[in-house]
Amino acid sequence: MQASEASRAMAAAMSTASSLDLTVDDAIVLHDSNKLTLRLLPCDVLARVAPVALQVSQFEVELAQRLAEAGCPVAALERRVNPCVYERDGFVVTLWTYYEPATPQEVSPADCASALERLHTGMRKLDIPAPHFTDRVEQAQQLVASRDRTPALADADRELLGDTLRSLRRVIVDHGAAEQLLHGEPHPGNVLTTKNGLLFIDLETCCRGPVEFDLAHAPEEVSEHYPGVNQDLLRECRILVLAMITTWRWDRGDQLPNGRQLGTEWLSQIRAALERKGAGY
Repeated sequence: MQASEASRAMAAAMSTASSLDLTVDDAIVLHDSNKLTLRLLPCDVLARVAPVALQVSQFEVELAQRLAEAGCPVAALERRVNPCVYERDGFVVTLWTYYEPATPQEVSPADCASALERLHTGMRKLDIPAPHFTDRVEQAQQLVASRDRTPALADADRELLGDTLRSLRRVIVDHGAAEQLLHGEPHPGNVLTTKNGLLFIDLETCCRGPVEFDLAHAPEEVSEHYPGVNQDLLRECRILVLAMITTWRWDRGDQLPNGRQLGTEWLSQIRAALERKGAGY
């Protein structure tokens, strides 16, 4: 968020928590992207704040509740207040349990794969409307097609991303693999290493698709421990996901530190992956 907007978002979170009889004297920024993630003290609550126009918080709150009830490894909502979405000063605020981090070295790829499998098992039991993964691919395609939104993207790179998104979207759908509710972005940044074990956060990206789409966001050594993976489909999904996250880095509004540098590096990785694919791996 811009500095002025982040200041307002922080104030909205603190005043919301105070109005719910939580003691708040300070807020520590844990993550700043399209949402602001704060640790509120001394009540020790995690607050997520987003502009009203950009949020899908109600979906995330409802899904988190249902997954927690099903025993899935997800972060829990704050138990001292009503589990709902609060609106204040043009922002929506959701309040979550704060978990003390554990040592990352304690987690093995097999542990990560097991946690993701447990999440997927719980998600298969839920009947809840969610976007299809192709809807998210379509968002990336629209971004690539818009020179106004991606003005720094060179023509050759724009063609590469557009062709890759379009062709792999079709190839993955044509695989005809079983589909289910997915996390959508279970990369390491969306997994908390806590004393309670691994917990998944940021459920706003949930969508429907093959489990390989989720696994494509995880390190390769994690997918090696996940049972029943279609390796050909996973390779296609990895390239597709790489094309998607590369596209986000060329959005003129992207605020990820070193985002443009990453976007350039990832374009080279896409070309290399497509060359290996053409050579039959």
